[in-house]
Amino acid sequence: MGKLDNRTALVTGSGRGIGRAIAMKFAAEGASVVVNDLDPGPAKETVEEIIAAGGKAVACVGSVTEEGFADRFVNTAIDTFGGLDIIVNNAGFTWDNVIQKMTDEQWDTILDLHLKAPFQILRAAQPYIKANPTDYHRKVVNISSNAGVVGNAGQSNYAAAKAGIIGLSKTLAREWGRYKVNVNAVAYGLINTRLTEASADGNSTIDVEGREIKVGVNPQLLAAAERTIPLGRAGRPDEAAGAVFALCLPETDYVSGQCLVCDGGSR
Repeated sequence: MGKLDNRTALVTGSGRGIGRAIAMKFAAEGASVVVNDLDPGPAKETVEEIIAAGGKAVACVGSVTEEGFADRFVNTAIDTFGGLDIIVNNAGFTWDNVIQKMTDEQWDTILDLHLKAPFQILRAAQPYIKANPTDYHRKVVNISSNAGVVGNAGQSNYAAAKAGIIGLSKTLAREWGRYKVNVNAVAYGLINTRLTEASADGNSTIDVEGREIKVGVNPQLLAAAERTIPLGRAGRPDEAAGAVFALCLPETDYVSGQCLVCDGGSR
């Protein structure tokens, strides 16, 4: 018996990194998972691994910012698994610059990805949630960041979006409490993913819808950052997933409108 048996979960950005770890954890605990990634390959691999382990999963490929995605994502859960119980808004990347050099495109892209897209997914889910009451609590976990709590130089766009997602979470906790839905956020510190791995030359990039986005961190800067963490290291994706999982358990049915910081004690 898993702790999420008979639950259906949506997890954006779950082909890689933290999102993948969340999807795998949910599936291992009995949830049926709708896996999303911008690229078909990672989404397919995550789905196949879940199914091979005896779980249930289906892919919904595409950008969370594309027109019509929110409805397609929500309907995939309902049409495939017959319900919708957990929503995790996790998809994202950073596109950094100091404010005087930041373009409107950088600002709009990051705000659309980290704030508008979660809003659209939650808006699309509301009619189903309202029309289909349950005798258990549904769960929403929106992913924030320490940048959204205390700010971070060079990330005015990302910090603004991640602060906004906390505000959205607190507001929906008030709106959706009557539907027996807990809405919370998790703010991550430094977690080891492809976006934060050591990059000696500082020129590592990934392609995101035709944009070359810089990723990775100078090894010396990364080591210095880890020294500021009381636990002495960056977090692992499975540890990041654990914070989300905790907020999806019945044991946290009376926790709503909160932002759980998962950063090894940095703040």
